[in-house]
Amino acid sequence: MLICIDIGNTHVHHGLVASGGQSPAREQGDIPTAAIEAPDVGLRATLVSLHARHPEVCDIAFCSVVPATTPLLLQTARDLNLGVWQLTHETQIGVPITYPVPAEIGQDRLANAAGAAALGKLPAIVIDLGTAVTFDIVSQRGGYEGGIITPGPALMTRYLHEKTAQLPLVEDLTTPLDSAIGKSTVEAMRIGAVLGFSGVVQACVDQVSAELTAFGEPPAHILTSGGASALVAGRLRQPVTDLPDLTLRGLAAAWALNRE
Repeated sequence: MLICIDIGNTHVHHGLVASGGQSPAREQGDIPTAAIEAPDVGLRATLVSLHARHPEVCDIAFCSVVPATTPLLLQTARDLNLGVWQLTHETQIGVPITYPVPAEIGQDRLANAAGAAALGKLPAIVIDLGTAVTFDIVSQRGGYEGGIITPGPALMTRYLHEKTAQLPLVEDLTTPLDSAIGKSTVEAMRIGAVLGFSGVVQACVDQVSAELTAFGEPPAHILTSGGASALVAGRLRQPVTDLPDLTLRGLAAAWALNRE
């Protein structure tokens, strides 16, 4: 087992994962990235608690899209006498990277590709639904090929609120919709965010699937992860596998590959 940590712009997701990433993550949790230095609930307190409960765990594998947080993680690892390893575009992830400029790829996106490969889910369209929504395309012929980035649904409603004079801030996007016809401004905004967002995801999946088929690839596995994944559940035409711990499992898989 090792501690896997995904440091994102909004949240730090963590859990215990067996080397290789074949088994689901245990003891998963989230820390708001803005509170990463908080003494009681931040990253250091979380790692101290995990290490106290699982002293047999000796290593950390992490990826980050917030470089300023790395010194805190490294210092905490040293204080706890834990080994620490970071996934980057220069590490092995189980598939080749044919993207023209690998350094541009978010480390979490590479971890997702590593997770898809380790689970035998290739070709894959990995959709990570967070503040931003990323699509990562991992093919059998070329490995990590590239992707798509779109705003997440919360960004859509926030933008409407900030850029208009009278539209309210709508934060509830999880309550099921009763109708596709809004009877209030809030309802109309919720419907636009939820249904419109699902339509964007479907359009991207359809186009990528068509291109993969043209390349001679078999039908792609559609893998979802991230806090907004529930918004597209049951709304896409293709079968979808939701793996909330995909990034963590990808970290464990890549960590094992780079120790061989």
